[in-house]
Amino acid sequence: MTGQMPQWWVGTDEFGGIPNPGRPDVSPPLHWRLEMVTATERPRQCEVSPDGTTVAFMLDRDTSDVWTVPVAGGPAVRVTTGRPIAAFWEDGNAVWSPDGTRLAYAQAGRVMVVDAAGGLPKDVCAGSGPVWLGDDQMIIGVERGDATVLAVVDVANPWPRPIAVAGADYVNAVVSPDGRRLAYTLFHRDDLNCTSLHVVELATGVSTMVVHQAGFQLRSPAWSPDGSQLAYASEWPGWYEVFVVDAAGELRARQVTTAEADFGSLEWSADGTTLLATRSRRGVTDLVRVHLPDGMVDVLAAGGTWSSPHALPDGGVVAVHESFTMPARLCVVTPQGDVRELFAAVPAAVRTAPHIVPEHVSYESFDGMEVHGWLYRPANASSERPCPAVVQPHGGPTSVTGDEWDGVAQYFLDKGYAWFAPNFRGSTSYGRDYERANHGVWGVADTHDCLAAHDHLATLDWVDPSRVAIFGASYGSYMALHSVVDDGEHRYACAVSKYGDCDILTSWAQGDLVGRLDLERMMGHPRSARSEYEAGSPIHRVEHLRAPILVAHGELDDRVHPNQSKELVAALREHGKQFEYVTYPTEGHGLLRTEPFLHFHRRLERFLDWYLLP
Repeated sequence: MTGQMPQWWVGTDEFGGIPNPGRPDVSPPLHWRLEMVTATERPRQCEVSPDGTTVAFMLDRDTSDVWTVPVAGGPAVRVTTGRPIAAFWEDGNAVWSPDGTRLAYAQAGRVMVVDAAGGLPKDVCAGSGPVWLGDDQMIIGVERGDATVLAVVDVANPWPRPIAVAGADYVNAVVSPDGRRLAYTLFHRDDLNCTSLHVVELATGVSTMVVHQAGFQLRSPAWSPDGSQLAYASEWPGWYEVFVVDAAGELRARQVTTAEADFGSLEWSADGTTLLATRSRRGVTDLVRVHLPDGMVDVLAAGGTWSSPHALPDGGVVAVHESFTMPARLCVVTPQGDVRELFAAVPAAVRTAPHIVPEHVSYESFDGMEVHGWLYRPANASSERPCPAVVQPHGGPTSVTGDEWDGVAQYFLDKGYAWFAPNFRGSTSYGRDYERANHGVWGVADTHDCLAAHDHLATLDWVDPSRVAIFGASYGSYMALHSVVDDGEHRYACAVSKYGDCDILTSWAQGDLVGRLDLERMMGHPRSARSEYEAGSPIHRVEHLRAPILVAHGELDDRVHPNQSKELVAALREHGKQFEYVTYPTEGHGLLRTEPFLHFHRRLERFLDWYLLP
């Protein structure tokens, strides 16, 4: 970029076609600044100490460190320093030792232990997902090749000893109340849409398969207080409903709820009669209590997105909460139902800035399927003065845009843009059939859902259909690229592709194991689905592109390799297309650090202003 000083957080910065000079006539929004958004820190993944007095949590700011705060209220304490910033959607939590004196957590592929009162962390060994087994031992995940095995490790003598069956993929390990057994879920390589529930006797290593339903997944295993039963959520009924099963695997599991909703984060009450849980439906996640005898559900706190709930000794609950109008915060829900803010790193400017709440809308796609999404309308939009709009499909694709805070959307709304976040087929919290409706048709059927999002906007007299962009990150980036390459009507005026795929066949070979198996889970192996992989790879049809495109990627990305954007840009250049291309040497799958975040979103703003504003 001529005329500017080089910036260390920017790598490649180039363009094809006429350079975008920006809009010197555009004023900043009245109430919002991007600095406000990036300064809003995110508390997440909390856990209550054994005595119920203190909460440990992760806080995303310049780092993703471990913090604690008293349940009764008071100043939060930063326990660790320098833990690298991590993507909240993938990072783990810190767990209390049974005596409440130490916290264990994972960092850069290592298991760490730190005194909760302060001190330097101890590097125990290579591993992940620590779970305490008494005060002196832990269960951890150990990677060997392409598999993760469970192992026991002594904190003072860190030589992991494998348990259960070696060479498999384990997640969600939970120690029984008496410390003699371990429940875990097993991910099946020969049936990628299946997870099963197992119990292993730690003294003997003998493992029993308690629940296995071919083709279906389960999650959130939790022991009953007496250790005789396990609760879990299974998608078998069409949603993640709650089940209870005999821990010995001798009796058939009993379905507890029929709520047509996705339950998770299960935790038994001390008397064994209820479960604390989250319940998600249509992008909204409530905090609830499930009664085990009859499956009745009480709502403890409704609306927004509740996560990581844990019971307190007085009958209250501590959990993380956010909503369209409030960034993530740590809250206590009292037994009377009142919500008390325990910790929130929200700048005053964000608290006082006006927030627009979107409307949940549904529209019809090309094949008659009902598609859902959240539509934000800027304050001054009208039929006399229709506004530009941004369509933002989410990543995943097995994810959802829910009732969550989006400061970037609020910033652009304040500038006068409409913002539309479609939950295309493949999204969660609308039922299993909807979640699996994109299997085998990546980039085809779900792209039509994103094109139909534009068609829906075109029916609104307050939106200008000739000034609509599509912007996404990861799978959302992939949707954006498809939507401007595989659309004969050329609906979108411009597109933004932020660390996304362009060729899912080469991406399958380049990315990490998690991404590769997730792709195979939904699309099959390339050897048996080559035509589907080609149909789902817009790189083969770049010559059809007419819209200008902004491409951005972190150079340390191991989920979607940076070569995906290099491959795309090479094709754009070959076909003489209009593009901008920027990379960030310090960033992985997510532009998390302050300067890359600001640089990208300022570039996004300049790009959208140039192509969409009158």
